[in-house]
Amino acid sequence: MELSKRAKQLSPSATLATAQKAQDLKKTGVDVISLSLGQPDFVTPINVQQAAILSIENGEASFYAPSNGIYPLRQAIIDRIETDYGKRYELDEVVVTDGAKFALYALFQAVLNSEDEVIIPVPYWVSYAEQVKLAQGVPVFVETKESNQFKATVQDLEAARTDKTKLVIINSPSNPTGMLYSKEELEAIGNWAVKHDIYIVADEIYGKLIYNGYEFTSMIELSDAIRKQTFIINGVSKSYAMTGWRIGYVLGDKEVVKAINTINSQSISNCAAVSQYAAVEALSGPQNSVEEMRQSFEERLNTIYPLVAALPGVTIEKPKSAFYLYPNIRETLNLCGYENVTDFVNDLLEEAHVAVVSGEGFGTHDHIRISYATDIDTLKKGVERIASFIEKKQK
Repeated sequence: MELSKRAKQLSPSATLATAQKAQDLKKTGVDVISLSLGQPDFVTPINVQQAAILSIENGEASFYAPSNGIYPLRQAIIDRIETDYGKRYELDEVVVTDGAKFALYALFQAVLNSEDEVIIPVPYWVSYAEQVKLAQGVPVFVETKESNQFKATVQDLEAARTDKTKLVIINSPSNPTGMLYSKEELEAIGNWAVKHDIYIVADEIYGKLIYNGYEFTSMIELSDAIRKQTFIINGVSKSYAMTGWRIGYVLGDKEVVKAINTINSQSISNCAAVSQYAAVEALSGPQNSVEEMRQSFEERLNTIYPLVAALPGVTIEKPKSAFYLYPNIRETLNLCGYENVTDFVNDLLEEAHVAVVSGEGFGTHDHIRISYATDIDTLKKGVERIASFIEKKQK
């Protein structure tokens, strides 16, 4: 059977494709070190596990849940946002989705029409552009400067704006770069968006993973006008080590939230009830595990960064957030005789058995993404293998 045009134009996720290659090699008995997936290596906190088990034992998890999310979870999201950022949302301004990825997908489906443009700063998370295209929108890429930590400026965004611009995506903290916009930078972008009636998609999934004294600012903290122009995308996957539970959410305009609820009802029906009860505990229960994991990631960053920075040909600025390094390896490629980063990444996996992700999937040609969401010993071993691989290729 012939595939649909939308399926033909869709590119697979670069991160998941790399992870799959690594898993396939592992199945053959190869000792692969995977530094590819953005997945915490911690087990979901015990209190969250227990809440899930209780919901099974008392029968709450046995039945369909509301398509917009169970009431206790929507209330827990609202309360967590108010506690963290001092802003209050109403129940009809939040909808629970099957992970933050589906939150983005459903949002684009709800608001984009054919030829609507979405500004996407480069580098970008691998699924933004593909999801925009699936909603018949047009991704408009804005090149950022590495010297500015890959952060888009108002001038960059204004140069890309047309009368068809409907959304701009701001991912802070960033996947893949680990950079973090300052309050002043976000405020400038927010005021620009309000002035031109452009809605902001604020992907803040890494908002609790900030290191070495830096601070995170949410778009909704800046002003009431910016908050009204913003859709918050978030979830429990990263901060609470719950990637497998698949709970995300959208906060924003109630009419759009209502439309996303309708999309839920005609696609996923509802998120798994057991996951929702677990997420209630994650958001409303003790938060000490979040800080413990943050401290571990910070230690890993401070350990692994100088090792990566010392690799031949590598240039990199130390990230402030998330759990990724995004080194520029253009000179490394030249030293090793490679014309493109993807070939380097493929050979690194096949020969040195280290999985990283090519920057091509994030819109750049000279970078790789290294995830430090694993233990320090594995990280050190992985960098040692990369160093040996580079040394071998230089000979």
